[in-house]
Amino acid sequence: MQTATLAQLKKEVQNLPYPQVVELCLRLAKYKKDNKELLHYLLFEAQDEQQFIAQVKLTMDEQFAEINTSHLYYAKKMIRKVLRGVTKHIKYSGQAQTAVELLIYFLQKLRELDKALYHSTQLMNLYEAQLKKINKELSKLHEDIQYDYQKELDALVN
Repeated sequence: MQTATLAQLKKEVQNLPYPQVVELCLRLAKYKKDNKELLHYLLFEAQDEQQFIAQVKLTMDEQFAEINTSHLYYAKKMIRKVLRGVTKHIKYSGQAQTAVELLIYFLQKLRELDKALYHSTQLMNLYEAQLKKINKELSKLHEDIQYDYQKELDALVN
C-alpha cells in the first residue's frame, strides 16, 4: 500500500463534508496517544500559549524533582525522558519563541541538579546540543525578543 502525499491528503479532506472530517479526526485521535495530545493542544491550549508554557514548566519541575541523582545511569535516563517530553510539546506548538523558552528552562533546571552530573560526557553533549537548538530557534525571532532571551542564554553558557 502506497501512502498519499500531504498535498493529496489535504485536497481529499477539503472535498469531504464536515461530519466526515470530524469523524476522521476522532478516529485519528483514537489510535495514537500523540495524535490525541496534539488534538488536545490545538483545541484547548493553542489560544493561550503562555498558559501552555507554564503547564509544561510545571510538569518539568515535577519530573526534575523525581530524578535520582545518586546513580548517574538513572539520572541520565530520566533527563532524556524529560527532554523527550519537552521536545514533543515544542513540536505541538510549532512556535520558535515557545521552543526557546522551554529549552532555556530545561537547561536551567539541568544546571540546578547535582554537580556530579557534569562529569558525564553524554550529559554535557546533550547540554551543548540543546544550546545549538536554542541558537537556531533564536535566529527566527524578532531582534528585541532575541536580545531578552540572549541574556538568559549567556547565563547558561557561563
